[in-house]
Amino acid sequence: MHMSIQTTETIAYPTEQIGHPARAELELGAVLHALSDPVRLRIVGKLAKAESEYRCGSFELPVTKSTCTHHFKVLREAGVIHQRHQGTTRLNKLRREDLEARFPGLLDTILEASAAATAADAAAAHDAATAHDAATAHDAATAHDAAAAHDAATDARTTAPSPG
Repeated sequence: MHMSIQTTETIAYPTEQIGHPARAELELGAVLHALSDPVRLRIVGKLAKAESEYRCGSFELPVTKSTCTHHFKVLREAGVIHQRHQGTTRLNKLRREDLEARFPGLLDTILEASAAATAADAAAAHDAATAHDAATAHDAATAHDAAAAHDAATDARTTAPSPG
């Protein structure tokens, strides 16, 4: 993918320039690919609710630091986020206006679908936990009943008069 640099920053440290595709260069396939990963979708969801920029390290993600760096790179190269240096860290901001201008309604549709799927997953997990708790309670009651029956049988044998 050819990428022109939309903005560059001159900074003392680090010396790398951060390249971003221009609005006209945003490609639907690249944006959809970037948003297809649950970790990246989580990053975008947090940025979509943000009023300001977030440091890469401020996201609580279930991945290693190097994997996190990879996810931010994919989002940046697809044009989903804008990154800039501040000291030794990178600040991230969603490119909502660019995405909306290039692909109207796409970002909101994906974020709404993701939120609905997350809610459905949470409800399913709750239902599974409730079913597990009910099964565990049933198993405990069954075990208790079996133990009580065993105790009653043992008591009956020890207290029964001996034949003869």
